[in-house]
Amino acid sequence: MTPQQRLERAVRKVQADARVPALSVALHRADRDLWTCTVGTSGNPEHPLEPGSRFRIGSVTKTFTAVLVMQARDDGLLELDDPISDHLDVPAHGTATIRRLLSHTAGFQREPHGDVWDVLVAPDDAALLADLAQAERVLPNNRRYHYSNLGLAVLGQLVARLRGGTWASVLRERILEPLGLASTTVEPTAAAVVGYLVDAYSDAARPEPQLDLGGAGPAAQLWSTAGDMARWAAFLAAPELVDPGALVLAPETVDEMRWPQTTTDDTLWAAGFGLGLILAPQGRRVMHIGHDGAMPGFLAGVYGRRGGEGNPGALGAAVLGSSGTATEINDLVHELLALAVEADPAEIPAWSPGRAAPEAYSSVLGPWWGEGFAHVFSWHDGTLQARAVDVPADRPPSVFRPLPDQPDVLRTVSGREAGELLRLSRDAGGRVVRMHWATYRFTRVQETFDGVPVSRG
Repeated sequence: MTPQQRLERAVRKVQADARVPALSVALHRADRDLWTCTVGTSGNPEHPLEPGSRFRIGSVTKTFTAVLVMQARDDGLLELDDPISDHLDVPAHGTATIRRLLSHTAGFQREPHGDVWDVLVAPDDAALLADLAQAERVLPNNRRYHYSNLGLAVLGQLVARLRGGTWASVLRERILEPLGLASTTVEPTAAAVVGYLVDAYSDAARPEPQLDLGGAGPAAQLWSTAGDMARWAAFLAAPELVDPGALVLAPETVDEMRWPQTTTDDTLWAAGFGLGLILAPQGRRVMHIGHDGAMPGFLAGVYGRRGGEGNPGALGAAVLGSSGTATEINDLVHELLALAVEADPAEIPAWSPGRAAPEAYSSVLGPWWGEGFAHVFSWHDGTLQARAVDVPADRPPSVFRPLPDQPDVLRTVSGREAGELLRLSRDAGGRVVRMHWATYRFTRVQETFDGVPVSRG
């Protein structure tokens, strides 16, 4: 069975077992063409199911709003720890910070004020903010994770105000057009599939109503194709490959978004939240980054994969389904990402000799001791690196970069002790004989903290 056949079989099994009227799947990777698969029927007689069919992606929309917020931060329009009242005239809860709203730790109630999901009428932009006077802070700020559509909707209004447009116009101009996501829209198109509630006790399926979320749109309004969403997932995992010109966001900022701000369950640390992104650990230093989505009649899973053996880079998957209750859709996206690297791993590039370390750092190379533990310093890919000798092989090394005009003072730019300084001390001949990393002394032999070699008799 070919890798593509294994992927298709997994898709077909979920469509059949979970009874999903229409299932559309795409897999994006840096070393292959986009792979797509559709199974089922669109429910739209004029537009049969095909890769260009549009599905509602629900809360995956939040990842777009989060990126818009980070763009505004990078452009100097806000700081993440600003209270929203610094930028929006709100009648209540203005002390909530942007960072806490992005990570669902601001304590906002889940939905906008009113029984939106009962009356199927959403507030417009102005009403969403005005109604904050009647909305609750159901938990204290930063007490714990509490998912809130309201919180992300408010951030969408904040971005629109800062940019002088609507959330939809800012989204189109600053993300959709630069990334070529032409099939992602605020409103459904003629190619939209029908979303269903499938009867739990028979094979009947009834179409669900479609609610325009109005002012809450930044939380869950978008429609898209699996192909567009797989590309978006790949961007969240590897922006340097999908958006090499950083037209949307600098890779360093996306990396900041991926850093966990909170866990979603205090007793089972199986998932976390970054800045607008769900973080789903897969073991062995593999992380899936993205978001799930749900709207009446639709479920979506959109995730990119970082790390792990066989990963080709820019690996993203999207699973979009026209059932509001087939939660197997949300599991399938993770299964496909794992299957992609298992059945069709990336090619292993051949190693070739490189340049030696510069003379200034040649005497650093080799074993050193700090805090009683052995570390090895080496030169690879044009950088000075360090690893503790007893750490797992899949843990990335620490990487150092010299400060401008200070070759003997280096910043740890990634890995253990990121951000800390490494200071080199030399003898009269210019050879490095001692180092201090994050202020801890490193020597060529194992020493006590008061400088006595442990092997001295």
